[in-house]
Amino acid sequence: MFEFRFGVDDLAATWFAYSPLQEAVLSLRARRSAARYPEQQPWITGWRSRYETLDTALLESLIAPVGFVPDFLTPRPAAPRPDFHAELARLAATPPEVVRSDVLAAYGGDGSPLPPVLAGLIDDPAALTARVAEVLEAYWTRCLAPAWWPRARSVLEADIAYRGRMLSERGAEGLFSDLDVRLSWRGGVLRLTDPHPAVRAVGASVDVAGRGLVLIPTLSGLGAQTDISQVGPPLIAYPARGKATMAEGLDAGLRGDRGGPGGPLAGLIGSPRARLLVLLETPASTTELAHRLGVTPGAVSRHLGALAAAGLLDRTRHGRSVLYRRSRLGDALLGRES
Repeated sequence: MFEFRFGVDDLAATWFAYSPLQEAVLSLRARRSAARYPEQQPWITGWRSRYETLDTALLESLIAPVGFVPDFLTPRPAAPRPDFHAELARLAATPPEVVRSDVLAAYGGDGSPLPPVLAGLIDDPAALTARVAEVLEAYWTRCLAPAWWPRARSVLEADIAYRGRMLSERGAEGLFSDLDVRLSWRGGVLRLTDPHPAVRAVGASVDVAGRGLVLIPTLSGLGAQTDISQVGPPLIAYPARGKATMAEGLDAGLRGDRGGPGGPLAGLIGSPRARLLVLLETPASTTELAHRLGVTPGAVSRHLGALAAAGLLDRTRHGRSVLYRRSRLGDALLGRES
């Protein structure tokens, strides 16, 4: 069990972030365990031919058999919405002794031997780090960035927006109890209990001590987790709310004959706009919607503009992206207003 002890001001310094680098690394778990990550399988199938052109032996060695990941691969985000390449640069600058220690700790969790690709590089951790950075960049560019990441980012953004509301409405106890069943809050102490004996064996008591705890939603977690070593500022990753929606709409189109809604709503605003209105229960960008629906971003953009002008969608800017979500008026039109 891990315990995170909060001082008077530590709760105010707790913040949320997501990490594209962490999502890239942990997405490799989904290839190993299709039954645990069914929502990721359509994506994996779609990029299989591109994935097989990469250094798959090295990529797949980044996840130890027990599921542990060397801590240097998932550094604490430096900002709420970091850039993947900025995070990768931080990874590439990891001291060699830290890389070696983290790899051995991850594989030592259940006594698994190092796979040949790691065994051949573990005594030259600088070379190992350079190769890992190179293969992760290729994996990101060829498989994740074009369509998977825009969809993933919208799910993570929606989770963080929801958690902010939970904190304002229910306070710290309500927030932490809703994050994951492994987490509990009492008397200024946040406890993380992991059922795996290898994790329990390395449990620790951690003083937040003004360093700020960062909470990280992830698509690839089956429960709340933290760093194995606990040598850096404290962090907790937890399963993102709505991660099961990742594959929704991948085979649907804007046209009614491709699965779009029919009936009175389609007759009122047209099938393409009705389809978008149904999809936008959770925030999404123009690029993501275009991929999900198999149409061009320009076609989606025109419909989104019309729906927003009619007051049926709300728009929120996050960095360079604009996320759309159904407004209360849009909910009422669909008969989904609470």
